[in-house]
Amino acid sequence: MAEDQLFTKRVPYSPEAEQAVIGSMFIDPACIPSVIEAVNEEDFYIETNRLIFRTVSFMFTSGRQIDPVTVIDEMKLMGYKQQAEREYFLQIIETTPTTRNVLEYCRIIRGKSMLRELQDISAEITRLTEEEQEDPQTIAELAEQKIYAVRQDREIKGLKTINTAITEVYNHLDEMSRHPGKLPGLPTGFSDLDRMIGGLNNSDLILLASRPGMGKTSIALNIAREAIKDSDKTVVIFQLEMSSQQLAMRLLSGEALVDNKKLRMGTLSDDDWDRIAGAATSLTKSRILIDDNSDITVSEMKAKCRRVGSTLGLVVIDYLQLMRSGKRNENRVQEVAEISRSLKIMAKDLNVPVLCLSQLSRGPESRQDKRPMLSDLRESGSIEQDADIVLFIYRPDYYPDAKPDTKNKAEVIVAKNRHGEIGKVELQWEGQFTTFRSRETRYEEPR
Repeated sequence: MAEDQLFTKRVPYSPEAEQAVIGSMFIDPACIPSVIEAVNEEDFYIETNRLIFRTVSFMFTSGRQIDPVTVIDEMKLMGYKQQAEREYFLQIIETTPTTRNVLEYCRIIRGKSMLRELQDISAEITRLTEEEQEDPQTIAELAEQKIYAVRQDREIKGLKTINTAITEVYNHLDEMSRHPGKLPGLPTGFSDLDRMIGGLNNSDLILLASRPGMGKTSIALNIAREAIKDSDKTVVIFQLEMSSQQLAMRLLSGEALVDNKKLRMGTLSDDDWDRIAGAATSLTKSRILIDDNSDITVSEMKAKCRRVGSTLGLVVIDYLQLMRSGKRNENRVQEVAEISRSLKIMAKDLNVPVLCLSQLSRGPESRQDKRPMLSDLRESGSIEQDADIVLFIYRPDYYPDAKPDTKNKAEVIVAKNRHGEIGKVELQWEGQFTTFRSRETRYEEPR
């Protein structure tokens, strides 16, 4: 074998399939929506075909008439005169066997495109391993992320055209218009809070912070239960502070409305057992996955969440200050900044809301008004910067000098909201059940 053949990379592509897809769009414009949904312009390897597809997509989005004459004219206006050759368009139409198999042609194009992406990823990973400049864990995470994205048919490199983005907006608006009043995100279970933040939205990093003992774990479990209720979504809870058994006990107490102390001590009445049985049945039907590994990095979390698949709906992390970055870093502030940035990237890559709990500094204790502020976030101002939404929990009766009429009252303070208004929502704290409820909600007391 000649030496030059050893280093020649064969690029996977199918000129026949590319021409058949382009020709099908000219012969039968009704298939254009299906084609645009199945492939994008980067899937075409031949430049002329890619530019024709880009032009057709633009004209389709603009509501223009599409045929060879109008597309040639538009391409010349867009500066693609060399590719707008009438003979090539006629050749494409003449060689297109049938429009009925257009989606099969799209599948071939997409398959070849995926092979090219895998070639590029392999080359990049090979380069990184040979240079030995990156941490092996970082390289492994990068490889898994990129291969996963290809497998899930997601674009992870290159630029997205404004046409694609506008189409996504139209699809979203159309979906919302068919379900008026529906939240754009997952429900939190607190109607006033949902109205303020629009629920828990995909790719958002939501920070829930408080002083120790305020109930941040309890409210996070409230939200986790409500977010996936009556749905096929899965919530993954990374619990770094307590065991899975302790967490399950919290969930049972809140769902059954049985005193948490009775659960811990085992002093349950017959009625309590009935409630626990009903709660256990309800919880086992829900898709809740728990990881109580206290020594876990963001990259490990992301890898585990990817394996959940398309049903993943929400990730809950309890809590930020117990996490580690996986890299040697003597500066804790810098390490927390790296973790918070990685969490935001994880939310975007997984396209699900990530609810991360956090401790606050002692700042509120030194003020007369002990309501938390953004400056109270511990160890790093980057947490505030990276989070899309920052929520604080405040219970006046947590402090010894609280007024009698504040007993069991709580506030969720929306201190930052990248999507809308800030403010506060009043809740009721049910300490014996380790749960919160809306002020207008009344739970049935156990007999």
